[in-house]
Amino acid sequence: MITLQLDSKKREKYFSFFLLIALFLVSKIQVSAQNAILKPGFDKSEYVELMHMHARLYDTTKNTLPFPVHFRYAYRSPVMGMDNRWDLWVNDKSNVAVINLRGTTVNPVSWLQNFYAAMVPAKGELKLSNSFTFKYHLADNPRASVHVGWLIGVAYLGTDILPKIDSCYKKGIKNFVIMGHSQGGALSYLMTSYLYNLQKENAIPKDIRFKTYSSAAPKAGNVYYGYEYENLVDGGWGVNIINGADWVPQTPFSVQTLADFNNVNPFKDIDAVVKKQKLFTRVALRHAYKQLKKPSEKAQRNYEKYLGGFASKMVKKTLPEFVPPTYSHTADYVRIGPTITLLGDEEYYKLFPDSDKDVFVHHLLAPYLFLIDKYKR
Repeated sequence: MITLQLDSKKREKYFSFFLLIALFLVSKIQVSAQNAILKPGFDKSEYVELMHMHARLYDTTKNTLPFPVHFRYAYRSPVMGMDNRWDLWVNDKSNVAVINLRGTTVNPVSWLQNFYAAMVPAKGELKLSNSFTFKYHLADNPRASVHVGWLIGVAYLGTDILPKIDSCYKKGIKNFVIMGHSQGGALSYLMTSYLYNLQKENAIPKDIRFKTYSSAAPKAGNVYYGYEYENLVDGGWGVNIINGADWVPQTPFSVQTLADFNNVNPFKDIDAVVKKQKLFTRVALRHAYKQLKKPSEKAQRNYEKYLGGFASKMVKKTLPEFVPPTYSHTADYVRIGPTITLLGDEEYYKLFPDSDKDVFVHHLLAPYLFLIDKYKR
């Protein structure tokens, strides 16, 4: 055996070199482990844990659900905007934080936020008061539009959430779950888009990872917003969970007009098609076309008039300095995101039968948790 003899200085030099290599490898392993903590794709146990957290957001609800197992309660925001609130939960072992967004409450202002359902462009600004103008960028496509009421919620919540993300990051937390049920689910879409865009603008560190669970969520935007959101969370970083018997994910009302189609479509130059037909056929086709086109356009104008202009007057009673924005001329609301659909069976309907008195029988946490317990995938 050959023994390598080194003087003390060389030994110190080699020791320092190998120590640096070891520290580098350990840091790489730690980074890899950190990035692997939050995995893509729907996780049943993860969703149940989030629902147990969410139950504690409601002051008026008697909570009988178990307390979260892996997360500790870290922060509760004040009530802000139109009766919006959020909680922060932290898993100290895995360094994952949860941004849990409250849904609709019994407060009429919270319901007004739902009914203020005109759409605005997914990029722009809202003047909420003389000292607060919310600048936002949720999608690049100029035709992308979102629900203005819930955008107001994101504006106020965002001012409180961003400092908490920063403080968590300074403590080493780089993985965040965004979650909401009902109205909170709708807010989770828009909040996710908002935070990702801030990350693109370097306002949020690039190495932060977001994952979104939208539960019982209403439709938050039009098809062009939906396309960009789905691209944003592609790879399993966002999921929408709905109960097939729940009416809330079917709202708001959708009105599709010919103007909502892509630029290339067979309806754009209908005159050229009609002109090639015989006289009687031309007259019949033009009449049918007008009968189909005009009602949807009128419905969209009424949508904008009542759920935009009229509703904004009531919003100003809560936010006196709010300046109503220019609305998008669309009401083409669509379901958004990769979706897990939970379907009730005979056992489910025995426990949660349809009711003419309780319209939320299929919407609250209990039916969702019952169905998710039976979910096999």
